[in-house]
Amino acid sequence: MRIGEVAERAGVSVRSLRYYEQQGLLESTRTSGGQRRYGDDAVSWVGLIQQLYAAGLSSATIRELMPCLHAGVSTPESRDRLRTEKTRLDEYISGLERTRERLEAMIELAEAPNPHCPVVLGR
Repeated sequence: MRIGEVAERAGVSVRSLRYYEQQGLLESTRTSGGQRRYGDDAVSWVGLIQQLYAAGLSSATIRELMPCLHAGVSTPESRDRLRTEKTRLDEYISGLERTRERLEAMIELAEAPNPHCPVVLGR
């Protein structure tokens, strides 16, 4: 499959595919003219890569996990790595929740007119 076709089917840019390849996350072969050709499973791999990025994993972490993903097996090390990432995400989410609570408190304060606060008065 050509790069444009993979990009269209996967809903990503051609630039993203080149980046994934550069990062060692996606493989292609080259035609005699130098064009990239991807296997039939490229679209599903790009979808998985996108999901892992969306979950907050870095390119390096995804690259570490790729051998297990390709082999369809998990190891104690890969499970530990995933648990570490989950803990990191849990901490990040907790921080976001605290930030949201502070923002909600600020909104409540802003809704009560205060002559000493120029932002509330609309200056």
